[in-house]
Amino acid sequence: MAPSTEPATTDDADGTNEDESALEAKMRAVLHHLPSWVQLLSAWLLSRWPGRIVINGLESFVRLDMFDRSMTVAAQFFTSVFPILILFATWAAKSDADRLGHAVSLPDETQSVLQDAVQGDGSASFGILGTLLVLASATSLSRALARAFAAIWDIPTPKSKLASVWRWLAVVLGLTLALVLARTVSDSVRILPPRDVWPFLVSFGLDVAVALMVPWLLLAGAVRARILIPGAVCFALLMLTVRPATAAWLPHALEVSADRYGPIGVAFTYLACLYTASLCFLASAVLGQVIATDRGGLGQWIHGPEEAKESNDHSAEVASKDS
Repeated sequence: MAPSTEPATTDDADGTNEDESALEAKMRAVLHHLPSWVQLLSAWLLSRWPGRIVINGLESFVRLDMFDRSMTVAAQFFTSVFPILILFATWAAKSDADRLGHAVSLPDETQSVLQDAVQGDGSASFGILGTLLVLASATSLSRALARAFAAIWDIPTPKSKLASVWRWLAVVLGLTLALVLARTVSDSVRILPPRDVWPFLVSFGLDVAVALMVPWLLLAGAVRARILIPGAVCFALLMLTVRPATAAWLPHALEVSADRYGPIGVAFTYLACLYTASLCFLASAVLGQVIATDRGGLGQWIHGPEEAKESNDHSAEVASKDS
């Protein structure tokens, strides 16, 4: 169940515990047919925090169709962020456009598209109306992410209204800026000693900020930032492994795709990379939600002492009524 974010309300602790107990009961029924040593080990895991996190995390991931949602987000990211990058390139100087292409690992064949855009008249390529259309269509990414995060936290999707437009624009522009800064800032701090530490620290901090800002903005503060921190930290830790692997694979894959299939090959390669990033982003959010709503001590600490006390009082009140 989603954590309560209003001071006067409490978590539905009993409903959460009942769901977890039902799931654990099903797992124990399955384990009953396994060897005894497997049963003992599994029972020990199910009664402790790591087991609960793994089981509830996998159940939520499958139930919410995160594979399908990740593909939707990846496609929306491709059709939302890259047009904004091209828009920025038409306004930039040639050197800035070259750095922009380097930041997103564009191959030489695709880099020429940016150069052609820069050589033309930016105001003629993207007038006021064209800029507004690009930004308006880019907000589809924000709306797709809003639906995904609302499903993860089991809350109603925020209504689409004019007052929400600034949140959608802030998210899509923030993601575009983060895509560029992740590479450029890491390269800039690499000269500082120790050279191998600063890029990781910068990437970690940027990933935490993005994973914390995006759901908080899109859900209009319905979930407190404190409760979103576990998912943000999980995403940053995961990207410490995924980002170096992507940096090693992506440039070569883009060059091969461009040589064999041209621009369409580059597009499909980027989609594969974006799908991986989207899957990590949403999976981390699911894991963070499971950690934050767990009935153990860590989950109560994440909620804060006052909300944990209110939840315990509510559970005691329900128990007394049942008795």
